[in-house]
Amino acid sequence: MPPTDASTDAGSARATRPAPGSGPGSRVDTGSEPGAGTDCEDTLDLRIPDELLALFAGDTESRHGNAAATPDGTSDWTSDGTSDGDDLLDRVGGWGPARTPAGVLHLVPVCPKRDLPLLHRWMNDPAVAAFWELAGPESVVEEHLLRQFDGDGRSVPCLGALDGTPMSYWEIYRADLDPLARHYPARPHDTGIHLLIGGVADRGRGLGSTLLRAVADHVLDKRPSCARVVAEPDLRNTPSVSAFLSAGFRFAAEVDLPDKRAALMIRDRALRDLL
Repeated sequence: MPPTDASTDAGSARATRPAPGSGPGSRVDTGSEPGAGTDCEDTLDLRIPDELLALFAGDTESRHGNAAATPDGTSDWTSDGTSDGDDLLDRVGGWGPARTPAGVLHLVPVCPKRDLPLLHRWMNDPAVAAFWELAGPESVVEEHLLRQFDGDGRSVPCLGALDGTPMSYWEIYRADLDPLARHYPARPHDTGIHLLIGGVADRGRGLGSTLLRAVADHVLDKRPSCARVVAEPDLRNTPSVSAFLSAGFRFAAEVDLPDKRAALMIRDRALRDLL
């Protein structure tokens, strides 16, 4: 299942992602060990200008400009996960900003040519690698992204830019079309999320919960057909499960997935004002 490890303090495994959006589950890697991992300077020196954020959000051409040319002139990359026809996730790249107590968050569809080095550094942080299992050369992360880009738009990988600074990685996916749906009573348009907090300085202080709540509510606002946002953190990842609970998700069940025993977490549209 997709990494459902809200690395607000943790992550999950990539091992069994047979199809786009079927990764380890709800990974929220917010860094369970505040002091672990690589230098937080990975994110501090990067800032996406407001003009560029607007371009990503509104320009159709930019959604299809992620292709990196190979030596023979062909492309290794398709689009950012969206399609020209009926988009399965209501065009995540055009959702606009999500306002949070921590600042304004933009979900910017990943551009591999631009973002792969940054994601590679994050995935090689030991605290992240323990759950996402994407450590190693850039090709490992590249293959993980390709599974989503080569699909039909049911999973869209995004950078989370907080006040213009890339500081998190997200996967927004159709849980009802994912292998996860074989393991719980899925409903049409259930939407799953995975989160990884990239910088050590952003972990262990509740930021993951803040962003999870904001993005889950953003999904519900932008996808009127979606009644539930789901996640499946590894049960062993206590900080991740706690982050989801603090973000207004409820614990629904324990589920045995191919790569882990997970906590099925659900944020219901009907209960969003109560939790």
